[in-house]
Formats: sequence, C-alpha cells, structure tokens
Amino acid sequence: MWLKKINLFNFRNFSEKSFNFNPFTTIVLGENAKGKTNLLEAIYCLLKGKGFREQKEVELIKFDKEKAKIEGFFEEKDHVFIHQILIEKSSKGVEKKYFIDKTKKNYHQFVKASTKMVLFSPDQLKIIDEGPDQRRNYFDRFLSEEDNEYRKRLNNYFNGLKKRNKLLEVFSEEKKSHFLEDIYFWNNYLIEESSYLVEKRKKYCDFLNQNSFLDEKEFFIDYQPSIIDKKKLNFIFKEELRQKKTLIGPQRDNFLIFIKNEKHKNIHLFGSRSEQRLGLFWLKINEIKYFEKNFKIRPILLLDDLFSELDSKNRQLILKLVKNYQTILTTTEKEVIYLIEGFRSIVVI
Repeated sequence: MWLKKINLFNFRNFSEKSFNFNPFTTIVLGENAKGKTNLLEAIYCLLKGKGFREQKEVELIKFDKEKAKIEGFFEEKDHVFIHQILIEKSSKGVEKKYFIDKTKKNYHQFVKASTKMVLFSPDQLKIIDEGPDQRRNYFDRFLSEEDNEYRKRLNNYFNGLKKRNKLLEVFSEEKKSHFLEDIYFWNNYLIEESSYLVEKRKKYCDFLNQNSFLDEKEFFIDYQPSIIDKKKLNFIFKEELRQKKTLIGPQRDNFLIFIKNEKHKNIHLFGSRSEQRLGLFWLKINEIKYFEKNFKIRPILLLDDLFSELDSKNRQLILKLVKNYQTILTTTEKEVIYLIEGFRSIVVI
C-alpha cells in the first residue's frame, strides 16, 4: 500500500491544501517554518492515528479553528482506499473520529488497516544523546504500537507502580500491618507484569543484534534490565522506605548502543556526532527490517530534514538504504534533489 495523495483542512498551518506523491521518492522542498514537518506529521497521523507531538494534539488544529481533517488516498493492487481523520476540539483537548472508505472505525481498527511507517527525525537524536529514559520511551513506544499485550502490560505496570510508590510515601509504623499486606500484593503484581515487558524488550534487542551491520559499520545493543523479584525487593526495602519510591524494575532499564571497532565504543558517551546519527539510522533501518520480516510489507519512510548535518558519504549511504521504499523526505537544500537517482517528484512548500 502506498500513499497517492493527502488533503489537509485546517491542519496546523494549512487552511486547505493538497499534496500528491509518487510510489518512489517525493522531495518536499522549502524554507524552515513553512510547514514541511507539519506535512510529515499529517502523513504520520494517517498511519498511526495520532501526531508525533501528541502531548500537544490540540495544536494539530489550525489556530482559532475548531475542527481539522486529514484525508489520504492509498493504493494497493489497483484499488484506492480513502482514510480520513476528523479532529475536533473538546473539553478533554481533542476528539478524533476515524473513517475508511466513509465507514467509521475505532482507533485500533483504523491503525490495523493502515500500512506501516518509519519516521526519521532530528528530534529522535534524543534517543542517542540523552539519558536512558529517552531510550526506554523509544522501545516502549515501538513495542506498544506493534504488540497490544505489551501496551496493556506496560499500562498495568505503571499504574501498579504509582500505587506502590504511594504506599511508600504514606508509610507509618502505626499502620504497618495493613501496609505490609498491601505492599505484598503490589510486589507480586509488579513482578508478574514486568516479566512480559522484560521478555519483549530482550527479544527485540536480540533482533537488533542479529542485524548488526549498517553498511560497513557494525553496532550492537546492550540491554541492561533492572529485574524486579522478591529477593531484591526484600533486600532494598529499607532504602525504598527512606527514599519513598520503588528503586528497581523496568522503569530503570537501560539500553546502551556500541559501535564495534578495535574497541567497543559507547556512542552515547564517546561517539562522534556522525557516529551517533548512524546509530539512530541503525535503529530505524531495523524497524524497516522488522516490519518486512514480521508483516511481509514495505513500510512508508518519512525523512524529516536529515541531510543538513550529514556529510556526502553518509547522505549517499542513507539514500542507498531507503531507495526500495516509498520515501517522502523534507529538505531546505536543493542539492539533495541531485543526489537521488531514479523516479522522483518534487513538492515545493
């Protein structure tokens, strides 16, 4: 399935605008702050059912408007499917309604019927150059979107974690007996829910390490789980009471990416900016491989202004890796047009 056209109505900075794409490469060319990233977010929303800046979803609607609409035309085997999302302001922020060929769908039905997508964005460099919470968020987001059970267990775990932390905050010797009964329940609950999370995180890291090469560079990821079990909980119980929070568990897992050379280099601490970017590309290219292996489809690729800080060699590397997919990329540089071989089209914003 590939995206032929998108119509936008009151979406971010677009009042009413249409864009056409080809099944190979579409270059979205324009100056900064003209709406290139907004266009990619509209496509992302059509495929994921939500924006990639979802903490501010009310901003999907153009300023001073109450409603917005995204309409996409997808083709598969000579059949055209029309996907629509209606976005309306509400007391809760926004309300979204989903339609496929004018038939209303719920969120999960809509996303399941869409094709897969991989987004490359400079903002995602936080996965590499910031702390372990960014990498946990990346893995949780990716695994939750592809595994409903993971999403359910993750929500269960963090709801249970909040309740256990609340118990630790209000502990008093006068109510110790009741406290111990409650803490025992939540200990067992967190242990049960966390086991699935750790298993799925480890399985995906194994997949990454089985696909360790990016061109001539070899990477690997060291998954460092913070295992939660009864023995460890008993051992640190007094310290948890002192700090009034849970000190072990998946919320403290770490993921470290290394590049293999004469010495294994931790790219978060010691990698050059170019090596850190390649580490991110390695993660994202493996998302593509994962979709191809598990869903037997080629995802749509969205590349948001990635070429501004890449040297010529790495530009060519990325373009070579993505040329077999429908790719929609944004850039401010006209020179990028001449780097791309084969069938392509240009959209000027």
